[in-house]
Amino acid sequence: MKRIVGALRSPVTRWVFLGVALAIAVYAVWANWADLVLAAEELSPLTIAGATVASFVYVWLTLLSWRRILTDLGSHLPLGAATSLFGVSQIGKYIPGGVWNIVAAAELGADRQIPRRRSVTAMTVAVLVSIASGAAVGCVAFALAPAEVLGVWRWALWGAPLLMVLLVPAVMNRVIAWIFRLTRREPLEHPLTARGLTASVGWAVASWLVAGLQVWLLATGLGLPMSGQTLALAVGGYALAWVVGFLVVFVPAGAGAREAVLLLVLGGSLGSGAVLMVVLASRALLTVVDLTLAGVGIALERHHKRGRVELTDRPTTLG
Repeated sequence: MKRIVGALRSPVTRWVFLGVALAIAVYAVWANWADLVLAAEELSPLTIAGATVASFVYVWLTLLSWRRILTDLGSHLPLGAATSLFGVSQIGKYIPGGVWNIVAAAELGADRQIPRRRSVTAMTVAVLVSIASGAAVGCVAFALAPAEVLGVWRWALWGAPLLMVLLVPAVMNRVIAWIFRLTRREPLEHPLTARGLTASVGWAVASWLVAGLQVWLLATGLGLPMSGQTLALAVGGYALAWVVGFLVVFVPAGAGAREAVLLLVLGGSLGSGAVLMVVLASRALLTVVDLTLAGVGIALERHHKRGRVELTDRPTTLG
């Protein structure tokens, strides 16, 4: 890992890394282009617009959740800088391995005087918050889903109380400390505060609700009944699908695993063809959002570096 981090400190390696990640993300959209076009023909422009907006809001709320953890650890970033760092680093998740976005965040953060250890810790804790909150939201949402659809997912209801306990600051701090000891990493510089962690969890929970809304908009556009219960099904299905996809680290951004869970969840309410279009359209929209945010991040990063160069080159006058 040290050799990898050392290599990423080279500007050439960074651009190669970014290029590979972007190429994989673009390929993910291209590979599903035919299905996406078919879905677009079936869906109304208003539905597509609503799902696109929901996709952007979902990613933005995820950014705010991570930013709050970073602030709690001692490094506050303005929104522009946070967008730049988060947007570019998240493209790393399209490279199989599950850690590249964290490594990229550490290197980009170092350019903004954020200690690498703190960047890695913030991204790691943000991921733990996403996993715990996503699983908890999924379990609670399934409790509100239609009884005939719940079926084999009824077991998930039992996990809700335990997962919600994990989001309590005192418990989360103990879990983080245990994980860091297990992985032989230095402990947190100081425990996460109740206020900071609660805010981060709040943003994360909101992100799952919006992500489920995106899936629900696409699904209802293809025949899923519009009701509070089907919305709960979409929220719970996407949250649990993301958690499963994240844990399958050998595929980029949970590709395949996430779709498989959504197919199982929605399969009882929609035809298989419609469900396939929903999951592919959802994935494609989120990939487009990631690419857009990465583009914005690259532009902001270049502006930041150009500003630093101009400030360094500016002649100093005396008296």
